[in-house]
Amino acid sequence: MPKMKTNRGAAKRFKATGSGKIRRNKAFTSHILTKKSTKRKRNLRKSGLIDAADLKAVKRMLPYI
Repeated sequence: MPKMKTNRGAAKRFKATGSGKIRRNKAFTSHILTKKSTKRKRNLRKSGLIDAADLKAVKRMLPYI
């Protein structure tokens, strides 16, 4: 059986934590920043975890993570 291919777009967006959860970066940070508060922009810089509903799909895209 051949090797499974990693979805390269997903590989650039997600990283696994030490406990096996999958970390992601937050959206809405690239433009139209003037109307967003400083507090909101600061919180968008932090990474988050993917939701449990998306876990199966992301694991399928990243078979070796």
